[in-house]
Amino acid sequence: MNILDQQVLLELFRGYTLFFTFGTFLLAFSLTWYFIPKVLWVTKEKQLVKEINHRSSHKIEVPAFGGVAFFLVLILIISVLQSLRTSYTGNHLIIGLTFLFMAGLKDDLVISTARLKFVSQLFAAGFIIFSPELLLTDLHGFLGITEIPLWLGYGLKLLIVIALINAYNLIDGIDGLAGIAGIVICSSFAVIFHIISEPYFVLLSVTIVGVLGAFLRYNFSRGHRKIFMGDGGSLTIGFLIAFLSLKLLVRNESSLLLNEGFLPENRVLFVIAILFLPIYDTLRVIVIRLMEKKSPFEADRNHLHHVLLDHKLTHKQASLVLGAINILIIAVFIFLSKIFESVSLTFIMLFLFLLIAVIFEFLKKNRKLRVIVSKRNRHGIKVQLRGLIRNVNLFS
Repeated sequence: MNILDQQVLLELFRGYTLFFTFGTFLLAFSLTWYFIPKVLWVTKEKQLVKEINHRSSHKIEVPAFGGVAFFLVLILIISVLQSLRTSYTGNHLIIGLTFLFMAGLKDDLVISTARLKFVSQLFAAGFIIFSPELLLTDLHGFLGITEIPLWLGYGLKLLIVIALINAYNLIDGIDGLAGIAGIVICSSFAVIFHIISEPYFVLLSVTIVGVLGAFLRYNFSRGHRKIFMGDGGSLTIGFLIAFLSLKLLVRNESSLLLNEGFLPENRVLFVIAILFLPIYDTLRVIVIRLMEKKSPFEADRNHLHHVLLDHKLTHKQASLVLGAINILIIAVFIFLSKIFESVSLTFIMLFLFLLIAVIFEFLKKNRKLRVIVSKRNRHGIKVQLRGLIRNVNLFS
């Protein structure tokens, strides 16, 4: 029996769907677990490590080539899944992933220009936004909007892909955060695609979860096995997350979700809730930078994870806290979406996002105040010590 034969794969897939799904996850997890040590060995031999700068959250030089393992595993599994012939977008994904991976790898090696990365993102986006499977002509009643012009659909899809690729890339600032965020997002997509009977996209979602799950073991390591995903990893995972988001947005059949109590008009908000962490953190940072009259592209320490790190949380603790917040947002949305229509739910979600912004701003200012008080106290102690030394000298 040829396991790669299309008919054999289809029979396995149709007869043992749950087993096939778990097998796909296990294959992605195992291959990533196998490839990352090989990548680490090469990077150590060639001394390809990420330099430490003033914004770095790590103290030692670490390779940033986890994306190499990601790319190998993703291309391999997507190629096999294409044998199922349940979707025609796999070839488009492979081309788009290749463009982004090469741009990201160049940046990890020698630093790419922003123009090169943006052009690569445009090329990659082009291979999925023009796919017949991802035709966006309906917002399903969100804020009263149903049908939209074809040209507007293309523009929205391009904006979504570019924004999500960069948003996911931006949250890759501490150990585990991008990995945990990707697992939360893709696990949510896997459940939804299972409910609406989109098996190919369930398999793609669990593949990403498997890749990121294995990666976290090395990303959280404190020794010689530690590795970052780098731009080669974050750009490719961000691209796949954007692809899955578009698929959920454009799907016209919603009766299965209606059976679960979801209103079709809340679908846009549902995607935003799932993507809360990269979307919210990016928008928050841009707003803060603009309010401080800085360029929105200027690097700083205003991200959510920086606030938590400044309060002495470890990388793992900060990543888990932010992952838990994302899960909480999804859970709150699921509860509210069965009650409220899109207009009311939009205002509720905005209020919730503002509340989180106020909490993090309070934490940020509270930390600054503690630093100022600590500095003043240290200064006062130094003055008192000088005075005590002078008095001792006078009596000696």
